[in-house]
Amino acid sequence: MPSGLVALLDDIAGITKLAAASLDDVGAAAGKAGSKAIGVVVDDTAVTPRYVVGLTPDRELPIISKIAMGSLRNKLLILLPAALILSAFAPWAITPLLMLGGAFLCFEGAEKVLEALGGAGHAEEEAAPMDAAELEQSKISGAIRTDLILSAEIMAIALADVAESPLLTQAIVLVLVGVGITVMVYGVVGLIVKMDDIGLHLAKRRAAATRALGRGLVRGMPVLMETLSVVGTAAMIWVGGGILVHGLDVLGLHEPAGTIHHAAEAVAHASGALGGLTGWLVTALGSGLLGLAVGGAIAFVVHKIRH
Repeated sequence: MPSGLVALLDDIAGITKLAAASLDDVGAAAGKAGSKAIGVVVDDTAVTPRYVVGLTPDRELPIISKIAMGSLRNKLLILLPAALILSAFAPWAITPLLMLGGAFLCFEGAEKVLEALGGAGHAEEEAAPMDAAELEQSKISGAIRTDLILSAEIMAIALADVAESPLLTQAIVLVLVGVGITVMVYGVVGLIVKMDDIGLHLAKRRAAATRALGRGLVRGMPVLMETLSVVGTAAMIWVGGGILVHGLDVLGLHEPAGTIHHAAEAVAHASGALGGLTGWLVTALGSGLLGLAVGGAIAFVVHKIRH
């Protein structure tokens, strides 16, 4: 009996060590997959604040909260099951579906550019004015719709990194990446949109340096929000174009990916210590130009059909 108990305890210890190792592997995989998606995370963080521009300050955090919950639903209830099903039964369909999402991002970004240049956009085609509740719901719906595409790219990047792992490991990694990135992105977004309120609070303090910092935050927030709006629009076009470039390359059409890659390498080689940055900028510019061209073409066709 004692020897049997010892053997049982040895088995339990072995199982425990195996489980701990598995958890370490899952954690490492989630961290690696999340780090590879950081580029899209930055774009998501830049895109979202523009959806609270023009709304009252007391509604900013509730709106961000609703968008964050919509983002979680996108990732966990729509994209997670879809990613696992496609990975198991139709992995060939992932790239074309991502390219459709990328084209939609290009279209949305091009629409914003057309509006800024005085062309026809969403705003001009809304005949009936909206009250505050309708405007809020419209902005939330638009943000969640855009988040679906960006989240799909994040989940696809994470899935590609654990594609050879068991299905359960894939599911756990995608959940960890989805929840972790959502909390990070919308935590930062919430901090950004309330920065002016923080500045007002600091401006009332006794210390002169604290008051100066608070006044600086208040004066700087309109510029920051406008900058983020521009960056967010550019990010939609850049990410969408990048999805299309990568998708075409995966499908066997190696242009324009080859040209962009060679141009980035040449510029990086000529830039010395700044090669990493300049190479990335060339890649982003090439993807952005393709995204703007595709988005502009789609916007032109859509406007013709609407009229």
